[in-house]
Amino acid sequence: MSGGPLIVQSDKTLLLEIDHPDAQACRMAIAPFAELERSPEHVHTYRLTPLGLWNARAAGHDAEGVVDSLLKYSRYPVPHALLVDVAETMDRYGRLQLANDPAYGLVLRALDRLVLIEVAKSKKLAGMLGDKIDDDTIRVHPSERGRLKQALLKLGWPAEDLAGYVDGEAHPIELAEAGKDGRKPWTLRSYQREAVEAFWAGGSGVVVLPCGAGKTLVGAAAMAEAKATTLILVTNTVAGRQWKRELIARTSLTEEEIGEYSGERKEIRPVTIATYQVLTSRRGGAFTHLDLFGARDWGLVVYDEVHLLPAPIFRFTADLQARRRLGLTATLVREDGREGDVFSLIGPKRYDAPWKDIESQGWIAPAECTEVRVTLTDAERMSYATAEAEERYRMAATARTKLPVVKALVDRHPDDQVLVIGAYIDQLHQLGEYLDAPIIQGSTTNKERERLFDAFRSGSLRTLVISKVGNFSIDLPEAAVAIQVSGTFGSRQEEAQRLGRVLRPKADGRQAHFYTVVSRDTIDTEYAAHRQRFLAEQGYAYTIVDADDVLGPKLPTVD
Repeated sequence: MSGGPLIVQSDKTLLLEIDHPDAQACRMAIAPFAELERSPEHVHTYRLTPLGLWNARAAGHDAEGVVDSLLKYSRYPVPHALLVDVAETMDRYGRLQLANDPAYGLVLRALDRLVLIEVAKSKKLAGMLGDKIDDDTIRVHPSERGRLKQALLKLGWPAEDLAGYVDGEAHPIELAEAGKDGRKPWTLRSYQREAVEAFWAGGSGVVVLPCGAGKTLVGAAAMAEAKATTLILVTNTVAGRQWKRELIARTSLTEEEIGEYSGERKEIRPVTIATYQVLTSRRGGAFTHLDLFGARDWGLVVYDEVHLLPAPIFRFTADLQARRRLGLTATLVREDGREGDVFSLIGPKRYDAPWKDIESQGWIAPAECTEVRVTLTDAERMSYATAEAEERYRMAATARTKLPVVKALVDRHPDDQVLVIGAYIDQLHQLGEYLDAPIIQGSTTNKERERLFDAFRSGSLRTLVISKVGNFSIDLPEAAVAIQVSGTFGSRQEEAQRLGRVLRPKADGRQAHFYTVVSRDTIDTEYAAHRQRFLAEQGYAYTIVDADDVLGPKLPTVD
């Protein structure tokens, strides 16, 4: 018995004792291939899944390395059957390859002939495969490249896509590291350069970096590598304009070369930034703007916040497999379970930097995570107890008892910029009134959003109440405190994005603070535990405190 921190079980769960001195090293070793499922105080539960193992394989990890990590850190002998299963699962990736044959064009080629025979008989591939060329090769129509990869993944035989890419329409793009328009010289950070190199070597795929770690610069560097027309897809207009500002500042591109394709403008230029919202808007049941994908001979398509990619964009991306595709995200977790579609259509994970690694290098701020538990009043508890099941989370999440706790937390940080984040508009209006702070929500105009964001950046506005529009792609480096009052049920990705709002490094090196205010003895507490799983996987620990510790001995009443 090695006395290691890990217990490896035959049902493919891994139990990590987090108080063990080797726990951190073990967590770093298993993070590339294991997914965290539960993270209570002392023992975290991970699970081995085929997709996790295939992502690790595509990112350059082999079965030998995975097995070595399990053996090195396991407290007890590792079940032999599990080790065999890990090796065989990882070996399934790439037994089938998509390639370009000089004589026949796109083909599906087998390194294992029997696998090709097996999948060719599947009804799920009906109409996707063409003529058989020889015992190891079948012709594939180029239009089926994406859908075939999706189907093969579901059959358990993920294909390695070696078919290459068209260059697209050439367009000169260089990084302006020497500085531009009087700006200081700068350089790509080592992990950003590694991310671009890993993406370019694979040709297509996803780069996972913490919020605040400079994903936009990774995108800009990939564009400079491609030197081609580029379509950038973003979550909203504010995010699109941030991309435009960064590209003008950090590359040779000028304002005239970058177009905005949004609800407000419809510009198609060599570099075009489009919102997911406008691309997925319908008229008469049809997606009228999806032809933007074919409007130019794009050499690169960038998907910002790829974990939020809407389903219609997946469908169209299936037709874009000859274009280089770069997905950028802080977390590959999707609450709709479509991680497999990201893997097959955008590409596998090519680079993943653990949050704590980036923090230790000083590129993101250290953060303290605190869950503050409030006790509902008797009236609130009665309303909760008698409510319909589907209404209970809203009632618990928006309890007025939370208001004085939020104010006390804001007052605890008089010298910091504070974001108060929630999901329910009525609650946000209550908070805005209670804190005497402005609110940004979905209906807030882009002009007003920009005005408030600028005031926050300048320091003239210290507290800002913000809805789900603040979950992603908002660059507010001055924010040092985030207070979360309600969320999208148990969304792990949302939790990661919200913490990310305060992770930009502070000029004086001070710590960031992330508070979640939760109603105890309700489903609010259960959802909070689920939300925290991804960040626990990244090495963040939540301290649980009582509201009385924040407020003092007596809880104020709220009319």
